[in-house]
Amino acid sequence: MRIAEAAGRLGISPRMLRYRESLGLLPAARSGDGAGRRAPPALRHRQFSDGDLEAITLALALERRYDITPAALAFGLRVLSDPRARAEVARLAARLGRLAPQPARALDFEQERARRLLGLGGPPGPERPPGQRPAAPPGLHQPHQPPFQRGWPDPRQDPG
Repeated sequence: MRIAEAAGRLGISPRMLRYRESLGLLPAARSGDGAGRRAPPALRHRQFSDGDLEAITLALALERRYDITPAALAFGLRVLSDPRARAEVARLAARLGRLAPQPARALDFEQERARRLLGLGGPPGPERPPGQRPAAPPGLHQPHQPPFQRGWPDPRQDPG
């Protein structure tokens, strides 16, 4: 369908559709007749598919929901697709205190925990002489201690 019909179905003006196209908010144009740029300007018309209209409808809904302009939405899409722009916006957000810290991944937590338990490093803890194993957390027994040294009754003693 041509621009006038597409604009009518979307409830916006053809001029607004052209503006959105200039911002990069429309899917890439596909030439239906194969003539493309070689056709005279009078015969070059963008054709809109139902998929194009769905994408435009989604963009309109996002603009309404978040109260943003088409230009702001276009910038957001650029930030998502351009790593350099993303890094610069993230740096600004960090300076403004608007960037939430990344949540710790469960795997990172488990790896750090294993390193601490094995004494292979991790966050600095209490100082201890070289070669000495870290103390077990309260409530855990040391594997090399016999049970009667952990507070259990000594089986070698007569209970009576």
